[in-house]
Amino acid sequence: LVQFQIHLANSFMTPFVARLDCPGSTSEKAGTSAACEGCPNQSVCASGAPKAPDPAIEGIRLKMASVKHKILVLSGKGGVGKSTFSANLAHALASDGTKEVAVLDVDICGPSIPKIMGLEGEQVHQSGSGWSPVYVEDNLAVMSVGFLLGSPDDAVIWRGPKKNGMIKQFLRDVDWGELDYLIVDTPPGTSDEHLSVVQYLSGAGIDGAVIITTPQEVSLQDVRKEIRFCQKVKLPIIGVVENMSGFVCPKCKNTSQIFPPTTGGAQRMCEDLSLPLLGQVPLDPRIGRNCDQGKSFLNEVPESPASMTYRTIIQSKTSTHLLTHFLILRLVLWPGHASVD
Repeated sequence: LVQFQIHLANSFMTPFVARLDCPGSTSEKAGTSAACEGCPNQSVCASGAPKAPDPAIEGIRLKMASVKHKILVLSGKGGVGKSTFSANLAHALASDGTKEVAVLDVDICGPSIPKIMGLEGEQVHQSGSGWSPVYVEDNLAVMSVGFLLGSPDDAVIWRGPKKNGMIKQFLRDVDWGELDYLIVDTPPGTSDEHLSVVQYLSGAGIDGAVIITTPQEVSLQDVRKEIRFCQKVKLPIIGVVENMSGFVCPKCKNTSQIFPPTTGGAQRMCEDLSLPLLGQVPLDPRIGRNCDQGKSFLNEVPESPASMTYRTIIQSKTSTHLLTHFLILRLVLWPGHASVD
């Protein structure tokens, strides 16, 4: 059933994953206002009464039962390196060959994972078990709407409901197999895609979210909104990663601040909000070049300060085989939410 929480100030019910401007399910505008466009709960609210659970939710729960860990990668603003981090996280987790890893790109209108992972031009194939993801390595799979386009330049011009349907299909109909990690790369901000992923995976158990930012206050301002979103939907935060955090000279090894943090950067924000700062990744022009070439930056430039920071973020937070201990010990759970379902 749709989960609700009481909004006492206005005496109406607000869906669990509702947008901030939701009119409420018992309002006269329920399901019909501009704020309802694209909301996963729109049809339920418009009917005037809760409907039976979406059968696809149970299908997703069963499909995701074979996935041990589900990690969302979020950012408040575009261009901060979120997809780059998702790709590097996946490469790092899959690097020793003992773990099965997959990346799901739910940035429906701006899918960049195929380019970053060197999979442009690849197509999705149907099998008896569902859609077959595209493989970078034997133990690293990828699924993206980019594989469904005739050209990388084709625009995806979809309203919320169609995006939601695509995400639902990715989660339910892709033959993921047995996975240790599913990394979900999301679009920037707090849009329909985020609401849908959280709702569809709520029954399957999300380990938490990693939030990506840069040192500038204009980025941190949007990250605080992202944190508020996580609070509202009860999504645990694993921690924050600051990209573009200084530049290490390859000659003298001194660090220069290309984008000085005017308000203390991610470190100050994490201290103020009691969030873990997982790492500060320095600028390296080779990161962009490797993304354009579809190569793994970690494999191509393993001794770069940025590569070493990426590996430190991963290795210092993993146990011998899994990320379990880190997720249990370091998840930031909001008041009233003492465990991860």
